[in-house]
Amino acid sequence: MLKLVIGNKNFSSWSLRPWLVLKQAGLTFEETRLDIYRPNARAEILKHSPTGKVPCLFDGDLQIWDSLAICEYLAESHPGLWPADRAARARARSVSAEMHSGFAALRSNMSMDICAAKPGQGRTPESEADISRIVDIWEGCRARPASAGPFLFGAFSIADAMFAPVVWRFETYAVALPSASRSYADAMLALPAMGEWAAAARAEIG
Repeated sequence: MLKLVIGNKNFSSWSLRPWLVLKQAGLTFEETRLDIYRPNARAEILKHSPTGKVPCLFDGDLQIWDSLAICEYLAESHPGLWPADRAARARARSVSAEMHSGFAALRSNMSMDICAAKPGQGRTPESEADISRIVDIWEGCRARPASAGPFLFGAFSIADAMFAPVVWRFETYAVALPSASRSYADAMLALPAMGEWAAAARAEIG
C-alpha cells in the first residue's frame, strides 16, 4: 500500500508534484496531510520524513523522500510517466531537473498560494527572468513534435507535474502568457486532479 505524506495543499508546491503523478497514474494511495506551519511542525514531520520536509512516500517498509526521487521511483513501475521517445524523455528529464533545482526568485517572491489573488506582486527583475525562462521552456516543448495531447510532451508526464505549481503561481499572480503557454496552463487547470487539489486547498483555509 502506498502512502504519501504531504503538507498544506494551498501552499506546498513540492507535495503537489508526486501527488499529481500518483493521481494521473491511477494509483491507489493513502494520503497523510500535515500542517507544516503550525508550531512544532518539524517534530511532527520528522516522524514521517528523515529530512523534516514533505513530501515523503512509503511503499510498504520502503521510504522515499524528495519530490523528483518519488516521481522517478513511480516511473520505474509505470513507464508511461516519462515520454516513450528517448530524445523527448531526455528533454523532459532536463526541464524537470531544471525546475527542481532552479527558479529561486520565483519561489521566493511568488510562492504558491492557490486561493489568493495577487496580480502584479512579486515581479522583481529576477522573478521576471525566471518567468521568461519558464515560458521559453513551455513554448519550446509545445513547438516540438509530440504525441497527441495538450501537455509539454503530448501526454501527461512527470515534467507536467514538476511545473504544476508554476501553473498555480501564474494564476495567483496573473502572469500573462503567450498562446501556446496559455493553452498548456489551461489544459493543466482542467485536469480533475488539479481541481481536486484546489478544492482541498480552499477547504483548508475555510
